[in-house]
Parts: sequence; C-alpha cells; structure tokens
Amino acid sequence: MENNRTSRSRKKPEKKGASNFIIQGTILAAAGIIVRLIGMLYRIPLANILGDEGNGYYSSAFTIYSILLIVSSYSLPTAVSKMIATKNARKEYRNSVRILKAALFYGTVVGGIGAAVLWFGADFFATRFLNMPYTRYALKTLAPTIWVIAYLGVFRGYFQGLGTMIPTALSQIFEQIINAVISIVAAERLFNAGLKANLVHETTEFSFAFGAAGGTIGTGAGAVAGLLFLLFLMASYRPVMMRQAKRDRTRRRDSYGEISSVLLMTVLPIVMSSVAYNISTVIDNSIYGKGMAFLGMGASEAVSTWGVYAGKYHLLFNIPVAIANSLASSLIPSLSRAVAGKNRGQIVSRVSMVIRFSMVIAIPATVGLTVLAGPVCNLLFSRYDNTNLIRMMMYGSLAVVFFSLSTVTNAVLQGINHMQTPLKNAVISLVLHILVLCIMLFGFKMGIYSVVYSNILFALFMCILNGISIRRFLNYRQEMKKTFILPTIASGIMGGAAYGVYKLVHMTVKSNTIGVLLAIVVAVMVYGVLLLKLRCVDETELAGMPGGTKLVRIAQKCHLM
Repeated sequence: MENNRTSRSRKKPEKKGASNFIIQGTILAAAGIIVRLIGMLYRIPLANILGDEGNGYYSSAFTIYSILLIVSSYSLPTAVSKMIATKNARKEYRNSVRILKAALFYGTVVGGIGAAVLWFGADFFATRFLNMPYTRYALKTLAPTIWVIAYLGVFRGYFQGLGTMIPTALSQIFEQIINAVISIVAAERLFNAGLKANLVHETTEFSFAFGAAGGTIGTGAGAVAGLLFLLFLMASYRPVMMRQAKRDRTRRRDSYGEISSVLLMTVLPIVMSSVAYNISTVIDNSIYGKGMAFLGMGASEAVSTWGVYAGKYHLLFNIPVAIANSLASSLIPSLSRAVAGKNRGQIVSRVSMVIRFSMVIAIPATVGLTVLAGPVCNLLFSRYDNTNLIRMMMYGSLAVVFFSLSTVTNAVLQGINHMQTPLKNAVISLVLHILVLCIMLFGFKMGIYSVVYSNILFALFMCILNGISIRRFLNYRQEMKKTFILPTIASGIMGGAAYGVYKLVHMTVKSNTIGVLLAIVVAVMVYGVLLLKLRCVDETELAGMPGGTKLVRIAQKCHLM
C-alpha cells in the first residue's frame, strides 16, 4: 500500500510538471503564431511596396543578418535559460543573479562585435558573397539591431529559466507590432526617396534598395521596444530577486570567471549547431545567385525569384514551424531541471510529449498548405502572378514537418547536455544538402525548385540523425501510432474536407476569401473531432493544455470522449 501511495505521489508532480511545461510552451507557441501572423500581414503591404526585386534585397539582407545574429546573440536565451533553470532547481538564487550579470556583459561584447562586422562588412557581403550590391543599404540599417537583440536575448533567457514564458511572449508581440508599423511607413518613404535617386543616377535599383532598407528599420525599432518592455518587467521583479537572494543558504558563490567559462561552454555548441542549421539559407542564396548568373539568368530575374522563395514561401511555411520553435524554447529549461534532479521519468515523458505535440500541429499544417496552396497564396498576394509560389507551396510544404521535428529534436539533445551532437548532425546534413543542391541546380537545371527540395532533404537528414542520437543517449524510441500515424490519417481526411468545402463555396459564391476562411474553419473542426475519435489525444492530455478543462467538458457533451 505504502509503495502504491509513493508511486502515485511521484506521478502527480511529474504529470503536473509536464502539464506546466506544455502550458508554457503553448503560451509561447500562441505568441509565436501571433507574431508570425502579424509578420505575414505586414509583409503583404511591404511586398506590394517593394515588389519582388525589392523583396529579394530585403530577404537577402536578412539571411546575412540572421547568421551574424546567431553567432553573436541568438543562442543567449537558450544558454541563459538553461543555466538559470539549473541554479534555481538547486535554490542557488545569488548565483542566478551573477549569471544574469555575466550574460549582460557577454551580450555587450558579442553584440557590439556582431553589429560592427555587419556595418563595416556590408559592402563585402553584398558584392562578393550575395552578388547583389544594392543589398548593402539594408545590411547597414540592420547592424545596430544585433546589439539591441543581444540584451533582449539575455532578459528573455532569464525569465524562461524561471519557468515562465509570458514575458518572452508579450515582448515578442509588442516587438512585432512596432516592427510592422515602422517597417511599412519607412519602406514607403524611402522607396519614394529612391525613385528620386533613380532619376539622378539613371537606374531603377535605388527605389528597391532604399525601400528594402526602410523595411529593416522596423526590425530595430521593434527590438528597442521589446527591450524597454523587458527592462520594465525586470525592474518590477527586482524585489522578488532580492528576497530570494536573502533566503539563499548556499555557501559557495560562483566566480564571474567560472560563470563566464560555463556560459561560453554552453553558448559555443549552441551557436555552432545553430549556424550549421541555419546557414543553409545563406549558402543557398549565394549558390543560387551565382549559379543562375552562370546559367545565363539576369540579375533582376534571379533576385525576383529569390524574393518569392525567401519572402513569401519561407514566410508561409515558417508560421507552423514557429510552434516547434516555441516548444523547443520551453523544453530546454524544463529538461535542464529534470537532468539536474536526475529524474529520467520526467526527461522521457517530456521528450515524448513535445515531439508528439509538435507533430499533431505540423502534419495537418503541411496538408492544409498543400491542398489550399493556390487559394491561400492568391488571397494573401492577390496583386501578383503566384504561379511559382503556388508550386513551391504544393511541392515544398513537407518542409513544415521536417523542420518542426528537427527543431524539437535539436532542443532535446541540448536539454540533456549533449550540446555537440546537433552540431555534428547539422554539419553532416549541410554537406549532403549542398551536394544535392548543386546536382539539382547545375545537373538537372531545376532553378529555384532545387533550393526548395534540397532544403526539405536537409531537414529530413537532421531528423534522422537526431533521432538516432536520442535513441542512443536516452535508450528511448518515440511512440509511432499517436505521434505520426493517427495525425496523418486525420490530416488526410481533413485535407479532403477542406478542399471539398473550398471548391463548393467557390463555385457557389465565387469568392476566394470566403472559400478559404470557411475551408480553414471546417478543417480545424474536422481535425479536432478526428483527434478525439481516433484517441490520438486523451482526456488527461487535453485537460493539461491551456483552457483544456473547458475543452474536455465540451468534448464530453458532444460525446467525443
């Protein structure tokens, strides 16, 4: 009897912890979706202002900026949250404060270096690497943002390490709103200024280049707004930090040298694996730009096609991938606490839950983007010929599943302290990716579709290698039926229903907008019902989600459970 009671008492906190981790992940995922939707909504008028060529300059500048951001400060939220979560699990509150101070100093140094490299290296990156000289203006405009985001990353990581994703979620939304407003206004004004420069220099490029630079001003303004918001929260939380520090009975105080050493050892593998994981876009941009020039395509046409790929296709498939990114952010500190407590049961349950939850979202998103590719693209970008974009979405939406799974499995390996493994897997996948890209681009002359397909294969290679690594380190295999098979069956039926509803409404009402909206509503309802009827999600799992208790009651009333 006593043993039974003990096992029950162990299971309750374990379930509660897993539930809380999913709730925090869902909060961040919801914020991520809102941020992506705002991003998509403002990119539509921005794309209309810039055109495909201006969009190409804008997207190309962001590929370079993203890599320098990863090298300098992108890893800070993950590293800081991991270190803070470990110290707080041991009630070492004073050491947590020292970690925060050391991380801010680190952010000052690397953020400043990253900003300087982008500012002074803008001409080199634009001319020599991208073969798009007019990208230099957008690159220089983005440079100061790297410094600001370094501080933003430290504060977000600190709050995530405390086990709350709400400050990060709210700051992301606030940041994106400011970004959207400033980007559109600045892009339009600088585009018009560029038209005047065109007349002076007898060219057509300055309007696109200046407009792209204007679009990037909003990124910096949004980052500053997000930082000010988090500074306000830190000032409000300071009394709590002081009270915790007074209660801290830990005798040993970590020196700043020790903390800096641990921070570097934590940051470097994350930085290197993130660079290897994300640099594929930069390499694709360079290989595609130079490759198409070698094959005889004009520079403007190559930039425009890349603008469709990076500015529209990437934008759409990254919306559902944002959920996986958010789950990964909440998983790392959660796993770090479980590892610090040497609780294998918690580790395995959280790994299982986050992989399954990400697939329950990613698989239907893939099907939805495939069957409604034409209607959705024509709804969002109605002023353009979307033939290429629709084909990219139809043939390339599988990227959602593989990028979601590879993102989450990267986080699993980082959370269980195997920091070097994602780097090795990413490097192997990157080499295979480049090989496939070159064969498709130069051998089969598949143009932009060589980039689409090779990217899908890159993410697939990452999934396979990460899966093998997780099995080796945890002696764990992911459950297949509820994770992959049932969501795929439910998604297939959902896709058929959505396509049928769209066709029926479009034939009857002749409205693409109404057809898309009704098809999405029906798809969500059909998929939700099938998840419950196929027992892909049980009552306990549903109740553990935000608003889950109400959903359980509704499902029971409708006899779905």
